[in-house]
Amino acid sequence: MSLYLDHFGLAEPPFRITPHTDFFFTGANRGPTLEALIYAITQDEGIVKVSGEVGSGKTMLCRMLLEKLPPEVDTIYLANPSLSRQEIVGAIADELGLPADGRSTHSLTRALQNALVERYAQGRRVVLLIDEAHAMPAESLEEVRLLSNLESKSSKLLQIALFAQPEIDARLAQNDMRQLRERVTQHFILAPLHATEVSAYLEFRMRTAGYRGPSPFTDKAVAAIARNSQGLSRRINILADKALLAAYSAGGHRVDLAEAQTAIRDARFTSLGEPRRRLIPAAAAAGVAVALLFGAYTLGSLTPVPATPAANAAPGNVAPAPGTAAPGEPEPGAAPPRDGAAMPRASAAPAPPGSEAAPTRTSAKPDPSTGHATALPAMPVPAGPAGPAPTAASNPAAPVVPTPQAAAAFGPLTRRSLERFDTWSAGAHARHYFIQLYAADASSPGQIENFLRRHTEGLDPEQIRAYRSDRSGQDRLGVIFGEFTTRAAAVEAIAALPEGLRRLEPYPRQVSRLQ
Repeated sequence: MSLYLDHFGLAEPPFRITPHTDFFFTGANRGPTLEALIYAITQDEGIVKVSGEVGSGKTMLCRMLLEKLPPEVDTIYLANPSLSRQEIVGAIADELGLPADGRSTHSLTRALQNALVERYAQGRRVVLLIDEAHAMPAESLEEVRLLSNLESKSSKLLQIALFAQPEIDARLAQNDMRQLRERVTQHFILAPLHATEVSAYLEFRMRTAGYRGPSPFTDKAVAAIARNSQGLSRRINILADKALLAAYSAGGHRVDLAEAQTAIRDARFTSLGEPRRRLIPAAAAAGVAVALLFGAYTLGSLTPVPATPAANAAPGNVAPAPGTAAPGEPEPGAAPPRDGAAMPRASAAPAPPGSEAAPTRTSAKPDPSTGHATALPAMPVPAGPAGPAPTAASNPAAPVVPTPQAAAAFGPLTRRSLERFDTWSAGAHARHYFIQLYAADASSPGQIENFLRRHTEGLDPEQIRAYRSDRSGQDRLGVIFGEFTTRAAAVEAIAALPEGLRRLEPYPRQVSRLQ
């Protein structure tokens, strides 16, 4: 992908298939759906279901949800659909800091309820997000139903959102799923993009990646991409990327029908066929639901749960949001994700059996002979393609300098990390690279403090830096690590990060993006 960046004047790849919240497209009803989801999760007491075809943007929406939920909401993300009912309860308990070893499901559930009651008394809510829910065993889905029964005298203690492919509807239609089906009170469907929306989507992604000229995609190319992708965002990204590469290879700056057809032949997509067509009536009905919920949210006939001031939020109870500028509005951010990969969790998960122990820290000064910074734990470096570069803002600007009043809201780890960034950025080489670890809205500084406290053990603290930027018009805080002379060195270093950090999908960025 990086081959054509300079050719088209791009600061970063515009069509990565890993979800990146700076590239979140609010058109095609995605923006209203996100707002309606936030409202449903914070106000409703039933189970929320989000369904869509493979590559329709469910994981992106989930990351945006994690990032945009109010600071008093703690999130738990389960990305493994094959968990047994015992493992589901154990995973939730682990996220809430409850010891699970040797305890029965019944005992663990009681401890879980007590912990949820305590958080509820503190004014906090806990949301469980389950990805790939359509693939869960029947007993695990039944456990989800039982978990939805946990409640205080007046309120549910655990909000649940299911993200799934359309097959979830067939699962819930079965007789043994009737009780779970009746607890689903909100349904959202991510419908494919229409041809006109595909054009806007392509232009948005290009602009977010730093493109300045007229759209390189001709109408014929857009129509071919829309038709062959069937409106699925992941397929659109793949075809657009291949088409840009074809134009670059031919020495041109326009993507016409010939380049689009080259991309289509190379991608070899198969038609989704009848299952997708059956989605359309349901998608229309879901659009009505989104309109109703979004109208209630924006017009004030129903008021959302007010967010507690970030300065007063208890950092220990704030769950990390997926970073990202970590796709939406362009902005430097945090973790870029991937479809189907594990999402940021409220606490770092233990390394799997057989994984190596956390290595010791070393100096992070770049080695001129290798281009590597040696500050990372000495872990095996698996071979693999370089990860995607982060988002670019359309109007680069220097990071924001916090006012004394704003700085007072930051925790001690955040303040020290901001100071290290100021010292480092003054002399950092613009063409060097760093690793983007995490990002969040500046209105939620507790999330950054919580991330630094939970996820940076084993790293050289002198190489951990925090910055503040409003380059996209959105005030953001980010956490970065190290300095590397080449992008390849940064990618290799990412592979050596501790397991808990790699789950957050860190990625390399060029220093110039923050100067």
